[in-house]
Amino acid sequence: MAGELEVVQLWLDAVNRRDGATLEALSHPEVEIVGPRGAGLMPRVVLSDWLLRAGFSAESQRWFCGGNGVVVVEQVAVWHDVISGVEQERRVTGSRFEVRDGLVASYARHDAGAAEAVTRAGLEWERDLVTGHDSGPD
Repeated sequence: MAGELEVVQLWLDAVNRRDGATLEALSHPEVEIVGPRGAGLMPRVVLSDWLLRAGFSAESQRWFCGGNGVVVVEQVAVWHDVISGVEQERRVTGSRFEVRDGLVASYARHDAGAAEAVTRAGLEWERDLVTGHDSGPD
């Protein structure tokens, strides 16, 4: 079974490639999604629909992992118009993941940034910062 960091890396790569099938395969059948509009458990098939309309991609900057399946990634997030490709918004965010049984069981976006995500995950900035992790071709 893949490690937590690898699962999250593959999940984020699938988002950036707009690869709905891989995103679903790496997600728990009922995945918790937390964002600015609320939170809820959703069937993983909803993720493919989200990919088609979100115009979202992100470049990973720093990674935090404290065990127990919790991973936080600081990212430069970018939203594009899905038809024209024109960039609409760019900001630094924090993405908090919970990995269970080799699958992403929970994803939360923290628009206030990685510090908020690290705190909410029960991690510590210095202690849980992962050094030497290859953030891959985001």
